[in-house]
Amino acid sequence: AEVLLGSSDGGLAFVPSDLSIASGEKITFKNNAGFPHNDLFDKKEVPAGVDVTKISMPEEDLLNAPGEEYSVTLTEKGTYKFYCAPHAGAGMVGKVTVN
Repeated sequence: AEVLLGSSDGGLAFVPSDLSIASGEKITFKNNAGFPHNDLFDKKEVPAGVDVTKISMPEEDLLNAPGEEYSVTLTEKGTYKFYCAPHAGAGMVGKVTVN
């Protein structure tokens, strides 16, 4: 699955912002527009027992150029909420459901 960081019209959003994947499927977060961006999972909004430090980018790291990517594979079933630290206040948040 691929999630664009920033909409094509420059909006501060994940595209898509809500997706479903199979357990073990890789998600690639790819810089599109309005960067710098990153991808962090909310430690209060992931399945029990999931260590967000193992699935999130380091908070100080940013994707600074078009096409830069960060990939993660989620195996634990449930709902994961994620956000872009620099733009969460502008509503750049998303959700993935692992089936």
